[in-house]
Amino acid sequence: MMEDYLPPAEAGRLRPDPAPATPHPAHGETHRPHKHDSGDKHVSGRAIYADDIAEPAALVHVYIAYARFAKGRLAADLDKVAAAPGVIKVLTGDDVRGENDVGPVKHDEIMLALEGGIAAVAYHGQPLFAVVAETRRSARLAAECAVIEAVEETPVITIEDAIAAGDAVDAPYRMARGDAAAAIAAAPHRLAGRIEIGGQEHFSLEGQIAIATPGEDDDMHVVSSTQHPSETQEVVARVLGVPAHAVTVEARRLGGGFGGKETQGNLMAAIAALAARATGRPAKVRPDRDDDFIITGKRHDFRIDYEVGFDAAGHLLGVSFIQHARCGWSLDLSRAICDRAMFHADNAYAIPALDVVSHRWRTNTCSNTAFRGFGGPQGMVGIERVIEHVAHTLGLDPLAVRRANLYRASMPASVRTTHYHMEVEDAVIDEIVDDLVRTSDYEARRAAIAEWNTASPIIKRGIALTPVKFGISFTTTFLNQAGALVHVYKDGSVMINHGGIEMGQGVYIKVAQVAADAFGLPLERVKITATRTDKVPNTSATAASSGADMNAMATLDACATIRARLAAFAAERAGVAAEDVVFAGGWVDAGATRTDFDALVHEAYLARIGLSATGFYATPRIHWDRESASGRPFYYFAYGAAVSEAAIDTLTGESRILRADILHDVGRSLNPAVDLGQIEGGFVQGMGWLTTEELWWDRTGRLATHAPSTYKIPTAADRPRDMRIAIWPKGVNRELTVRRSKAVGEPPLMLAISAHQAIGAAIAAASGGFAHLDAPATPERILDALSGAR
Repeated sequence: MMEDYLPPAEAGRLRPDPAPATPHPAHGETHRPHKHDSGDKHVSGRAIYADDIAEPAALVHVYIAYARFAKGRLAADLDKVAAAPGVIKVLTGDDVRGENDVGPVKHDEIMLALEGGIAAVAYHGQPLFAVVAETRRSARLAAECAVIEAVEETPVITIEDAIAAGDAVDAPYRMARGDAAAAIAAAPHRLAGRIEIGGQEHFSLEGQIAIATPGEDDDMHVVSSTQHPSETQEVVARVLGVPAHAVTVEARRLGGGFGGKETQGNLMAAIAALAARATGRPAKVRPDRDDDFIITGKRHDFRIDYEVGFDAAGHLLGVSFIQHARCGWSLDLSRAICDRAMFHADNAYAIPALDVVSHRWRTNTCSNTAFRGFGGPQGMVGIERVIEHVAHTLGLDPLAVRRANLYRASMPASVRTTHYHMEVEDAVIDEIVDDLVRTSDYEARRAAIAEWNTASPIIKRGIALTPVKFGISFTTTFLNQAGALVHVYKDGSVMINHGGIEMGQGVYIKVAQVAADAFGLPLERVKITATRTDKVPNTSATAASSGADMNAMATLDACATIRARLAAFAAERAGVAAEDVVFAGGWVDAGATRTDFDALVHEAYLARIGLSATGFYATPRIHWDRESASGRPFYYFAYGAAVSEAAIDTLTGESRILRADILHDVGRSLNPAVDLGQIEGGFVQGMGWLTTEELWWDRTGRLATHAPSTYKIPTAADRPRDMRIAIWPKGVNRELTVRRSKAVGEPPLMLAISAHQAIGAAIAAASGGFAHLDAPATPERILDALSGAR
């Protein structure tokens, strides 16, 4: 089966490898489709998540009471709350010994707004105080006893409200290449338009949760469902007023994250720790789904205004974007998210003159945050709308316009340069698109759909092929680092620990495969352990699709150190050079001497050879100068393409995605089984964002879609019945990533843009006009687009 996923040798496209510290085993564990290390536990219910940890008898429960209006001031009398049955303590900002703030970048996110009995309210859902009680139910009921006197003000809710108010959480930012305004003015054809793109709730199956246990002195142990244990450690220490070494944060597995646990879990962890410190007892914070929905941030919604100049063949000569993002009441990660939306405003297209301006608006809504793709999807939707608009105006197949503008390896380097002045060195998207056009039978299907639409008066179909070019690395350069700790025990078993967080995406199994190959061992000899800040410090979030890239390399570095010690030991005994020692199949060959790995390790222990090592990795070649908006923010690009076929009911606005064909580049896949799952899951999640998942705030700032009854994520029935997914067989990373693999976490989500475009094509077929379809493409929006196009 492994051979099905290995690409042919393409030496001409690779950078030359240095002499590897750990040679590839002839029959290793990487590049094989191993099942997820916790897969059996997931389906059987034996996987232990934070809420499954046995509760100690002394455990207290915490309920976070939040504001029920969006803007203004309030005074609160909590005497009845404190006197309610089961209540142990009521916490406000006055109880914080350190800093009453959980903001990740700019300290502008107050943790408990009520201080001195007064609170300034910035959004409906803002935490005011916390009730600590013997049970969750008694804590929640007690919170309702608070006597609140509120003075409400008119909130700023929408992007239009924010533009009118002129209040931003961050300064506007610009990236540009060439003179877009002049290119547009001089172009034979010109267009202008707008698209509005909704946000998205993360809706992890496991919600936010934290359990804090106090220790000796000021020590605090926190089990948190967090994607960023080191940041959670930092925030908890800041709130408690203690150094970071007093706080240990642990995470074995998350029941989904998608970016929603990169910063949003800090609030729960800090309040749990505050309660544990105040009571001297373990404390647990686990908000109900509705409260989690209301309190925590979402994907940013955008409004993108565009102007484009183009020629008769559809070549984009100049494009100007103005991106408006609703960021919510505080900064959170909005700066980097909005930057990434700008980075991906070109998607896979070489545009000679491109100007992107970004506005980051403050609103009286939850502070929007990281979500899979981290702004990139919104930027890509903008340029894909431009492509569709140009194609409709010229009467061309949108695919023809896309092909006319794709980055190509045959282009001069000056043409293959982005609007942030990075050369696209690994342009393979044209090959992927060509391969997908052929394997999906795109041309014949498009003709068949046109014939269907002629005969069908009510149900109309559409088809669209869209590409993806997604930059891999944190655009905040210093975050591109990872650490690892590897132990080899006397019996030859291996334990690995690293900063990566397992949230279902398979980073643990991938890193374990790499470690197994480093020692030439079967996978079952490697033990995966929970991520902890007292084992590997100062780690970055598992985000930016870099979890396996960075943590596998850090682990490989640690393994190489131990392996070199063992090789030197074996070589000295056998009288051969250390570089001639081979680790494979559980054996160590030193010249004519063959030794069982376990036996060699035991002998090395007796000889006092160190069997533990730390590893470190810093992504090379990347740099970014934000002042000049230029540099190399990404180590490499991940590519993919998807064909979606959709049908709409022109009477009701109902839509279905009938078929999806996906071809995705993961380089030399570390684990094809895991990667295929990520591709499918990413596509379906992206499809939900662009078709059914609608966040709706009323004019008072109350989120009305805060439960499964009102917010519709895709179900199994919404998955295209015909779904054909393949890993691009030619894929190989030209950069020195682990085993020449590519990241796969985020890029597949953007393949779902094809679903949105296919619905737009069906609308155009029904109306004859251009489909100004916003996202998500709910039935109401489809009907509006039909009316507008007609």
